[in-house]
Amino acid sequence: MERAILHVDVNNAFLSWTAVDRLKHGETLDIRTIPAIIGGDEKQRKGVVLAKSPIAKQFGIQTGEPIYFARKKCPKVQMFRSNFKVYYDYSNQLYQLLCEYTDKIERFSIDECFMDMTNYLRGRKPYDIALEINKRVKEKFGFTVNIGIASNKLLAKMASDFEKPDKIHTLYENEIESKMWVLPVSELFMVGKKSLPKLEKMRIKTIGDLAKKEEKDLIKAFGKYGKTIWEYANGIDNSEVIYEQEDPKCIGNSVTLPYDFSDIEKLQEVLLSITEQTTYRLRKRGMYAAVVNVQLKTNEFKVSSHQRKLLTATNSTKVIYEEAKKLLQELYKGIPIRLIGIRVDGLTHKEEVQLSMFDTKSNEKQEKLDAVIDKIKDKYGYNTITRAGKIDLEEVPDKLK
Repeated sequence: MERAILHVDVNNAFLSWTAVDRLKHGETLDIRTIPAIIGGDEKQRKGVVLAKSPIAKQFGIQTGEPIYFARKKCPKVQMFRSNFKVYYDYSNQLYQLLCEYTDKIERFSIDECFMDMTNYLRGRKPYDIALEINKRVKEKFGFTVNIGIASNKLLAKMASDFEKPDKIHTLYENEIESKMWVLPVSELFMVGKKSLPKLEKMRIKTIGDLAKKEEKDLIKAFGKYGKTIWEYANGIDNSEVIYEQEDPKCIGNSVTLPYDFSDIEKLQEVLLSITEQTTYRLRKRGMYAAVVNVQLKTNEFKVSSHQRKLLTATNSTKVIYEEAKKLLQELYKGIPIRLIGIRVDGLTHKEEVQLSMFDTKSNEKQEKLDAVIDKIKDKYGYNTITRAGKIDLEEVPDKLK
């Protein structure tokens, strides 16, 4: 099975997060629309440009240069102090949103994440999931992200660095020659400034030139590093997404619908689909949930949610779905819905769960059924078997076409 890897990269993170935070606290000026930079303390002469607005970039201001030089290039540039407490807060909020899609997320840096979506597609295309994430980030946080889609981490990261901002790009193996080989070799991940003069002497100007070079010649010139950059130039990367192993506080999933749903039966089908994935993730971590929460967002972007504590913690798809369906029925007021989500909280491990004698038999039966289905999914792919309805989330009514 081909892997589905997404690389999510916040556009101009420090400046964007500063801008969003200022607007959130009542400021009316969006610093993304003026010559602006994020920097350190000028008084101590340690101030360098950490980020710049698009307009500041037009004046030739560069990240990493002293603020003094930036002011020479653009006397009207406004400088704002960096605030890493704010940055980590937005980084964590983004991470929590991404956790609704997969448990396998690698935080590559404060503003970048790799997502392994291979077993979490639920029959959807990686591009459609990327599009949904891109839109949700804008709606919920007010900043934008680039997303790269590929079959490995290297290609996904390269793809996310294509045209910016607020873009989604693919870089599959059959696209390497047309999309990546034409780029200057300096654009390849892991190729630094120190390597460029030596590569130029070898008449290597593009990533394609590097890919077509004999591997042994590169190893002779650069050692192990030569092998690495040759493999990267050819799109070879077998590294895994290294994700956090500690127990999560909650697990959830949500989906933005392709059109506004007004039929509660269709909403129930979607709810079953996302509940099934949520409970699958619960069981993969060997955890049980004590609280079920359902969230709805209307076509007017009004959000409502309802939760209930279960009598006994469980990871059963059937039990959690039945409770979620009741919550949906209580929440739904007939208004068109554009997003539906489920979250389970109060997570514990099996040894911490106390079952009554009346629950034991029914729980054991459900656990056996879930275990069989999970085993099939693990062996043949997540979408091989499902209890969900056959609703097509790509389907759009004729009247909307």
